[in-house]
Amino acid sequence: MKRVAVRNISRADIDLGSHVVLANTMWTRLKGLLGAPSLQPGEGMLLDPCKAVHMYGMRQPLDVAFLGREGQIIALYHDLRPGQRSRYHGKARQALELPVGTLSDTGTCVGDLLHVQLVSDDRQSSDGEHDDR
Repeated sequence: MKRVAVRNISRADIDLGSHVVLANTMWTRLKGLLGAPSLQPGEGMLLDPCKAVHMYGMRQPLDVAFLGREGQIIALYHDLRPGQRSRYHGKARQALELPVGTLSDTGTCVGDLLHVQLVSDDRQSSDGEHDDR
């Protein structure tokens, strides 16, 4: 499982999540956080690609930021509740799902630039190379 760290470089390089799971396959995006325990501070999920999210079947609310191609925030949702959904954001490339309160606690705003960095990939192929399937 790939994990990334996400920092808001527009806000003094503040940490938004150091244990963020990268969901970049059809299956991981489809499953998302369904059935997962509530996110703890520093945890999250980065859906790539993603232009909209829904909260059908979810148990906990989330903060959601939609990112453009260069990592700039194009839309924010504070406290998106189970059963709700976001609007479709045609210019979005990714959606970052975080524990409720993370976006407001960090002062994160539309237009901020986020930096996403791969921190681990627990899956490796038999030859020791990373398996990007």
